Amino acid sequence: MALSLDTVSPDATVAPFERPEPAMPPENHLNMPTQHLRRWSAEEERRQVVNHAKPWLARLFVFGGALLLTAYGTYEMYQVVSISRTTILQWVLVGLFTVNFSWIALAFTSALLGFFVLLRRPKLPPLPTSLAGRTAIVMPVYNEQTERTYAALEAIHESVAATGLGSHFDYFILSDTTNPDAWIAEERAFLALRERLGPGARLYYRHRAKNHHRKAGNIADFVGRWGGHYDHMLVLDADSLMTGDCIVRLAAAMEADPDAGIIQSLPLIINRNTLFARLQQFAARVTGPVIATGLSTWMGRDGNYWGHNAIIRTKAFAAHGGLPDLRGKPPLGGHILSHDFVEAALLRRAGWTVYMLPELGGSYEESPPSLIDLAARDRRWCQGNLQHMRVISAKGFKLPTRQHFATGIMSYLASPFWLFQLIVGIALVLQTTYIRPEYFARDFRLFPIWPRFDPERALTLFAITMGILLAPKIFGLILMLIQGDNRRASGGAIRLTISTIIEIALAALFAPILMLIQSGSVFQILLGRDTGWQPQRRDDGSIPMRDIVRRHRWHTALGAFAGISAFLIATSLFLWMSPTIVGLLLAIPLSWLSGQLSAGLALKKLGLLMTPEERQVPAIATRANELQARNAKFGYDDEEALTALYADPKLRQQHVEMLPPSPSRRRGEIETERALAEAKLVDAETIQEALEWLKPKERMYVLHDRALLDLAMRLKASGKREPQAAE
Repeated sequence: MALSLDTVSPDATVAPFERPEPAMPPENHLNMPTQHLRRWSAEEERRQVVNHAKPWLARLFVFGGALLLTAYGTYEMYQVVSISRTTILQWVLVGLFTVNFSWIALAFTSALLGFFVLLRRPKLPPLPTSLAGRTAIVMPVYNEQTERTYAALEAIHESVAATGLGSHFDYFILSDTTNPDAWIAEERAFLALRERLGPGARLYYRHRAKNHHRKAGNIADFVGRWGGHYDHMLVLDADSLMTGDCIVRLAAAMEADPDAGIIQSLPLIINRNTLFARLQQFAARVTGPVIATGLSTWMGRDGNYWGHNAIIRTKAFAAHGGLPDLRGKPPLGGHILSHDFVEAALLRRAGWTVYMLPELGGSYEESPPSLIDLAARDRRWCQGNLQHMRVISAKGFKLPTRQHFATGIMSYLASPFWLFQLIVGIALVLQTTYIRPEYFARDFRLFPIWPRFDPERALTLFAITMGILLAPKIFGLILMLIQGDNRRASGGAIRLTISTIIEIALAALFAPILMLIQSGSVFQILLGRDTGWQPQRRDDGSIPMRDIVRRHRWHTALGAFAGISAFLIATSLFLWMSPTIVGLLLAIPLSWLSGQLSAGLALKKLGLLMTPEERQVPAIATRANELQARNAKFGYDDEEALTALYADPKLRQQHVEMLPPSPSRRRGEIETERALAEAKLVDAETIQEALEWLKPKERMYVLHDRALLDLAMRLKASGKREPQAAE
């Protein structure tokens, strides 16, 4: 509920209150040196305590099988185009096909391995009854919805406490928030939660004045200043949710393995209701375990890190996880955006193992609510993965590590390669249709130079390609069907099969739109355009129609142009391109539909795109939703920052005590925003005037600066200023 300035006066006498517990524990520093990508000696790698066997057979199956499939596909493609003398364009088409086919072949063999492993349905050992070390559970936040993040953290706290091992865990909200209202909302929620949890809650909060190096810098700041207190840290995202059982098992696994540097869980998507988010949620639940299990099996202890819902050995991370800046300016230079891959690579280089436990349940996350929201996040990920082109050759990295980087890079380059393949295919059909064959060339030939194709072989190859592409989804469906509990919880065999068909069909329509979006991102990044870093929307997928039209108008126009051109050239070309054409023509309505809550809920009502976690909602998700509804009533996210501090002297004092010492400045060095903020506060007669005049950056300076804040708090709610001593 909003506070009224008319009923508040700073002249009111404030009752004394006890000084609260510090927002952060005493610092316990760990040295975190910046790592070098071009200097490394094998002597620097630690010797592992346990001799872990390498999964050579699994790797031979995945990579050998992918190589054989690619060789077969390339041969068949060559046979398709080589019934006459092969032209340059046809050779280009074969090359592009080989690159694209190798990508899906590797995904197929890895998923097939995961399918075979999951047929055994691995069982978890009993829940540990004791732990030896201490773990910091850290949640980095950046302009997030306070009611949501604090509800998740409180639910996690309760779940861990229920295991009986809660004394081994401390909780940290690490804020990089740049929105002044969100910052004070975080502090209010933190103070209220700490009070509810009572003494010994071990809940802490830290806000950085400058979000240097973004999330990676946020974590590094924590490790460098407070990491010495903890054996491990468990890193969350703002949308993460993890059960106490899952967290305790991760901590126990880390203690049982003296060589483990990072252990990654497999987060499942939950709490999604818009159409697009439900598609992602269903696909992640059905296909995700197949893919993740395959990856985990062949990666072994040369695995990867996804940046959240994972436990990390703190001293190992401090010693080897310090990220260097890349030479040059963004987008390909500067600080590393996709830091998680690089951190895993650096720890693995130093002799620490990195692996995943995909069978570990109780790890959850959320997903973007619409196509445009996914594109915004994907743009940042694209830049981060393309930066890895400058990291992949770093000295000392393990071969599987380089493969992880190559996979990430190719996941975005695949879109322009696909686009180029379509363009070359159209050019070849144009050449065949409109360019007369050269019967009389300068050098003697028995046959004219005229590109021709074997249509029967082409159709067979297309069917094989689609089969390989869709196989991981089919593997996931088969597993869900044969696992009775999952089948029933997903609505039964018929609904589960229909849901898979719906997901495949809609994914096929969204695919060409995403192809163009990702291709555009790649081209922009290679041309030097930086993405920046915007907070992710969590719930509402609705976007104004004018923004949807603006974002997709060129996709629709390209779809219309491609459709008309293909139809005029050849009916067979039009039919071949029809999935791509239809997806692009429907880009605007599809994008609008993707964010519609009603569409997603309608399918849910019919029992379609259902996951087991929706019918049998995890207790922690139910609790988090209850806590979020309760937090919403407190209205922290609705309050203006300076208004809240003006109205509550106790909050004001606690805010001041949480501020770090003011940095010193040289004489003559004037920060523009601070000077403007001070001038406006001096000129203002009421707090309301100050609120109207101060811009967001200037408000941040006021909130960070004790002197400016005191100046603001001396203003009257109405009428002329009457100076008042600071509380």
